[in-house]
Amino acid sequence: MKITKEELAPNTNPITSMRNKKTLVFSILMAMLLCIMLFSCKKNDSEYYNYENDLKEFDGNAFEYLKTQQSGVYDSLLLVLNRLPSLQDSLKTQKVTFFAITNRSFQTSVESLNAVRKRINKAPLYLANMDVKQLDTMVSKYIIRGEFNTSYFQDYADGLIVKSIAHNYNMHILYKKADASGFKAGGPAVITFTDPKNSIFVRYWESTPTNSVNIKTKNAIINVLSPGHDFGFGEFVTRVNN
Repeated sequence: MKITKEELAPNTNPITSMRNKKTLVFSILMAMLLCIMLFSCKKNDSEYYNYENDLKEFDGNAFEYLKTQQSGVYDSLLLVLNRLPSLQDSLKTQKVTFFAITNRSFQTSVESLNAVRKRINKAPLYLANMDVKQLDTMVSKYIIRGEFNTSYFQDYADGLIVKSIAHNYNMHILYKKADASGFKAGGPAVITFTDPKNSIFVRYWESTPTNSVNIKTKNAIINVLSPGHDFGFGEFVTRVNN
């Protein structure tokens, strides 16, 4: 079989070459767009940790649950609870709904406190040595009487006032599902947990969202607050800076 010169020569047709280039550019752009979409979805999902909790029930009480979690999450909370035996006992034996505070929340509050104390030439304070009565007042706000999962609050469009376990203090819980992927209320279950500050005026309220909800233990429902939460609902520095 005889091969012609045309068959040996490369395709130099300018129209065909241009089409090939356009096809290549289009393919690259589509691949980049796909990567961006996948990254975006992954990022949105990571903002909510385990929002649909698939743990049927932790085989232990709420305090034991905190102790079994990996280091770096609840170390500060456990340190504080060890100074507050009555609240620790509530997490062991009472039927409660607990809004768990992570290390980052405590760290932010303590750093703010000591920045203020440094400016006025006062020695730093830490969770291990600050006023235990003030810690009791603040931590008790996060422990609510009774076990309530998110389904209990779904019919209350304006949220519901609940009572803290130690001082019968009013707190507010609002439950809704976040929007996602173009679907209204199609995303993660989120609770907004609020300290109303004993005021009927919403502008004075201090709120924080949850990162995880409906963690069931033998005696409690645990909801994990966002790491961005300022422990004490804005009162930490004022209360302990004495």
